[in-house]
Amino acid sequence: MPQDLIVGGAMLPHAPQFFTMPDTEDKDTVQRVRDVAASIGERLQALQPDLWIMIANDHAQQFFHQCAPPFTLHVGGVAKGEFAGRGFRYQVPSDVSFAIVEDLYRAGFDPAFTSSAEIDYALGIPLTHLGVSAPVLPVYVNAYLPPQPTTERCYAFGVALANAVRRLGLRTVVVASGGMSHFPGTDRYSQPDLDFDNRVLDTLRTGNLKSLIGYGESRLDDTGNIELRCWALAAGALGERVPDVVQMDPSWHHNYASVGFFSPPQPAPRPHYPRIAPELAELTRALHGLAYDRANQRAFVADPQAYAARFELSEGHRGALLAMDQLKFSEMGLHPLIGFLANMNIRHLRAESGGGQ
Repeated sequence: MPQDLIVGGAMLPHAPQFFTMPDTEDKDTVQRVRDVAASIGERLQALQPDLWIMIANDHAQQFFHQCAPPFTLHVGGVAKGEFAGRGFRYQVPSDVSFAIVEDLYRAGFDPAFTSSAEIDYALGIPLTHLGVSAPVLPVYVNAYLPPQPTTERCYAFGVALANAVRRLGLRTVVVASGGMSHFPGTDRYSQPDLDFDNRVLDTLRTGNLKSLIGYGESRLDDTGNIELRCWALAAGALGERVPDVVQMDPSWHHNYASVGFFSPPQPAPRPHYPRIAPELAELTRALHGLAYDRANQRAFVADPQAYAARFELSEGHRGALLAMDQLKFSEMGLHPLIGFLANMNIRHLRAESGGGQ
């Protein structure tokens, strides 16, 4: 199995209080968030990626009154901005970004692109906490201005984004900024939904990142999780993989969740019901006849050797057929339903005819 070029990623919070540090903020909580992000950043940098993709929502700053695209890629040579007295300035790999935009167009997506969008705290805070100094490709998601893209569309965009960088041959880290539950500017600001967030994280811990597409617009809004759209985009790019780090640090106004991925995805387990392997096609045909055709079943019970002779079978396959050896069928990688039904029908017919098992 070739190495996946999406070598790692993260999902991190970006609360402005991490930089403004008001008296209402618990300093120990903030330090835990900084520490886990720094650790994740070290592990991601050790992967030596060719490309850092940073996904964040716009806080109604620059994609609001005039234009609100669902997805925007930065193609300028430099992305910069400032927040709370801190300046941000990152090189942007413009040629790569333009190539990805073109690839996404061919894949059926129509993202906007910008040469001048700023880096606000949604990007600047996680980049600072991760310790990233390499060039980054910012991707902006419309999370705050209805109508927003669905989580399904965000996930699909992430899949297309990953396919684009694979075609470019780039070892890539994908980081999503946002969440979890918080309600800035509303009367629910002090009521983040910790129970919901922990249930989401429990599912992500298993590697089921695609579960994020199951949360609809109303559910995201009701739980203060509209920024999970950014996570869904990253999930599409990362695919199904178990995170190496999952940490929840709740505060009175915001649940700070940190998730890190730096181990390669595990190969898919062998399915219970596999495809028909070419070398098993003839044996499958013989067993299929016994699973579904009464005349074939009678012929086998009357003379197993003659029935087996109808098919071009290896000695091993012939022996397993004559013995109706279900364990052997499974070891060979045969589709188990066919062997199971063939065996059941032959046993039943033999019992009916008084021939025993």
